[in-house]
Amino acid sequence: MEGGQSIAGAARTLGVVDQTLFNWVKAQRQGQLKGADSKAKVSAEQMEISRLRAELARVKMERDILGKATAYFAKGSI
Repeated sequence: MEGGQSIAGAARTLGVVDQTLFNWVKAQRQGQLKGADSKAKVSAEQMEISRLRAELARVKMERDILGKATAYFAKGSI
């Protein structure tokens, strides 16, 4: 990739499937990367917002799981 990172590594960082990122990179190189409405191209800012939303959702899920685990183990120690 352009940033020196492999597609597989970047996909793990972004939390997407390797093939999905490969398809996005291929479409971008061909000038065919479009937004969800298929009319406008996706800007770098829009891609970053999407990545951050995905990361936020993952972190919230991890937080919820840790909260439930803490409550579960706190019951056992009383």
